[in-house]
Amino acid sequence: MFAKRGKIDKLVYQIYPKFFRKTYMEELIGNVLVAQSGGPTAVINASLAGVIDEALNHDCIEEIYGGLNGIEGILNEQIIDLASESQQTVRGLRYTPGSALGTCRYKLKSEQDYAKLLEVFKKYNVRFFFYIGGNDSQDTTNKIAKYAEDKGYALRAIGIPKTVDNDLPMTDHCPGYGSVVKYLCATIRQLALDHESMGNHDLVSIVEVMGRDAGWIAAGTSIAKRRGELQDPPHIILLPEVAFNAEYFIAQVQECLKKNKYCLVVASEGLSDANGNYVAAGENVQDSFGHSKLGGVGEYLEDLVSKSLAGVKARSSKIGHVQRAGAICASQTDSNEAYMCGQVAVRAAVEGNSGKMVALVRGDTDKYSCETVLTDLDQVANGVKHFPEAWIGEDKISINYQFNKYILPLMQGEVQVPYENGMPAFVRLAKVKAEPQA
Repeated sequence: MFAKRGKIDKLVYQIYPKFFRKTYMEELIGNVLVAQSGGPTAVINASLAGVIDEALNHDCIEEIYGGLNGIEGILNEQIIDLASESQQTVRGLRYTPGSALGTCRYKLKSEQDYAKLLEVFKKYNVRFFFYIGGNDSQDTTNKIAKYAEDKGYALRAIGIPKTVDNDLPMTDHCPGYGSVVKYLCATIRQLALDHESMGNHDLVSIVEVMGRDAGWIAAGTSIAKRRGELQDPPHIILLPEVAFNAEYFIAQVQECLKKNKYCLVVASEGLSDANGNYVAAGENVQDSFGHSKLGGVGEYLEDLVSKSLAGVKARSSKIGHVQRAGAICASQTDSNEAYMCGQVAVRAAVEGNSGKMVALVRGDTDKYSCETVLTDLDQVANGVKHFPEAWIGEDKISINYQFNKYILPLMQGEVQVPYENGMPAFVRLAKVKAEPQA
């Protein structure tokens, strides 16, 4: 960019960056680099497909690169040529779970990290950067955008939302959420039939689901209840937003067993007590962003029930990573919106935007519709959108019916996964190594 315009325009950019963007940035020409970060989802690759397909439509984009294993891989120059992938493979990304590019939970820590990253961007003439991820990933995108601007490097960095937790601020919902709820609701309905055949007012089943600080996933399982069947599971839903009280919980379990042959409990992994402490967290185990390693709330509750209620059989199951990888039960609406976010991110960057995230907003009509807007990454990075208190039942263990209007549209439709020899025919990228341009 600056090579074409010379030293004077580079000086203008350094002194008056806002004026420069307004006057010249629409002519930016260079390469795309897209990467994925954080926990995968059933539809994260649909966003990747959206980026690839849209990037091919713009003359100002010369090459389309993918960074393997997120920022960590980019720092190690693990860059592949996405334009060399077959059309069949790119189409297949829309029904393939996991992060096709690989992922990471790496936090940029030092000036050396940023300098190295910028060096790689220059080496591959990256002018358009897209990071598909959740809270921490949006923080990383924001910092990269600011660092490039501070250094006078013409770069447009756009965040693409992704998280099954649905806890990103400034967006109505997140790609990945509708599919994880659809999968869990189907699982719970199947478990219910199993438990109904085995229980005799003496079976308590605890299902542990994801959700560190927000209970969107656990709340979503309320849709497993059949309309009009109030005694359908889940009978008890435990959210991080509601302080856990062991005595109250046991009392509610007892009351449920009086009415039902079994009691099915859904608990968020981030369940906390009145002091804000996780009831189940690994001691002194944290990721690079300082988050405690969670897991074990199901076992904790199972042990609590066993010790508190004589003659009651307690069982726990941790759905684990399979809930976010359940592409064979993914929502078509979710997949379409994830793809749309990838497309819109490219258009936004080509139009001159940077330091933004694509956000989803609902239409004002009764019939569900979804549009996109751009929101500042400063308002998204490291924030948490909690499950609304207004949608939590007065008993604090159920979800109000008003929530149904929010979640049901996000679960509609089924992604058509092709099968081969009776198994899902997911795709893999060829991962042809990209060649530096400088």
